[in-house]
Formats: sequence, structure tokens, C-alpha cells
Amino acid sequence: MSDILAVEGLTRNFGGLAAVSNVNLRLGTGELVGLIGPNGAGKTTVFNLLTGVYPPSAGTITFTRQDRGPVSIGGRRPYAICRAGVGRTFQNIRLFKDLTVLDNVVIALQQNRRYPLLSSFLRLPPFAKAEAEIHAESLELLRIMGLDAKAEELARNLPYGDQRHLEIARALATKPTLLLLDEPAAGMNPNETAQLTRLIARLRDEFALTILLIEHDMSLVMKICERIYVLDHGVVIASGTPAEVRANPKVIEAYLGEEA
Repeated sequence: MSDILAVEGLTRNFGGLAAVSNVNLRLGTGELVGLIGPNGAGKTTVFNLLTGVYPPSAGTITFTRQDRGPVSIGGRRPYAICRAGVGRTFQNIRLFKDLTVLDNVVIALQQNRRYPLLSSFLRLPPFAKAEAEIHAESLELLRIMGLDAKAEELARNLPYGDQRHLEIARALATKPTLLLLDEPAAGMNPNETAQLTRLIARLRDEFALTILLIEHDMSLVMKICERIYVLDHGVVIASGTPAEVRANPKVIEAYLGEEA
């Protein structure tokens, strides 16, 4: 299995604080990998480094697509990393809440389309055809996520669980090969979490994705992830299969608690 993501020595300092220190991660193409750790461990900071929100203070991030060679994405702009094939969701939902559900997905799809200037201004047939294709593809993504019946509702009016699903649909619309999910089950009840677990596994296969997810719900992580990395105070303290991580004394002490 070839690596789609290779992170070596990744470090991010904020003043005198090392939020992430010498982190090494590898994701093989098609893998579903978890990144866990207690609050403040640096998990979201890692995601922000991978997606260009922050530049690394040190270390390298190498991303590979099948149709291209490996490319360094550390410190590149978020839009450039997204166009390269890295999509993400956020721990705190960041939808365009005053736009419709459909328009949230349409905007994400449009980033990969290029129109001749004259065709756009005059709304010539090639432009109209492309817009119709985007509309149809957006509706199909909403159907996959179970949101097609709510396409014309404002995003702010969706129930919380549906907003989570819409954010995943919008991330998929950027056409990623690597998808980063930041606490996708946050705020969901057990039934919603079980549905989400099945959905993530299905999306991985249906869209040929590699997925890295941050999650505090251990039932989801242990059920769905093939490998897990554990962060504590910005440092990777363990990695391995769910069974190996579950039995690791450092993980029990730092994250799961001694009694677990």
C-alpha cells in the first residue's frame, strides 16, 4: 500500500508553547485512520497544519495523488491544498448558514470548474450546461447524505445532525482523495452516531477515499478505524491497531483513564 500522506517531524509553536511537537504520521491509500487524545492534545492543530490554516514551525507534509507525484503541502494556502485533493470538516460547524442546503454544496463544486469569461457574462450554452451539471451533482451528493428533500431549506434551519451531514457533503463536493473529519459525531446521540459510523465506511468505499478522523466517541473509533494515532500534549504517544491502542498503558493513563 502506497502512502497518500507522509508527515515527518511536524511541529507548531505558538510563542513559547509547542502545540504540536515532532509528529510523524503515515496514511496508506484507502486507509481509515483515527487521531485521538484528550482535550488540548493538539489534534485540531494537526488538522490545521495539514490544511494550511497554520504553517508548520518545522517538519514536512507530503501528499500524493495517483495522477500526480508527491508534493509538499506544508505551509501552502488552504485553497491550494483543497484543490490538490485534501478536504475537511470542522469541529465547530462552519456552513454558509444563510444560504440554502443546495447552495452550500454548489459553491464547493464550483471551485473545480473553469468558465470562459465571455461565456459566464453572457450565460452562453456551455456555461448553462456546466451549471446544470453542477446542480445535478450537488443534488446527488445531498441524496447520498439523505438531505435531498431539504435542498431548498436554509442551512441554519437544519437539525444539528443534518448540519453535520451537510458539512460532509460540502467536503465531498471539493472532490478530495484525502478527507479529514474533525469530530464528526460531536453532539450526536447514540443512534445518530451508529448511522454516521456506517455512513463513513460507505463513503470511504464509494468515493475511494482515504480518511483521517478526530473523534472522542471511542465506540466509533474502535469500530471503524483500521489504525489509530494517539496524541498527548502535542506528542504521539502510541499508534497501532484499535486492539493495540486499547491495551497500551500510556493511552489508558493519558486518555481512557486508569479504571478503563
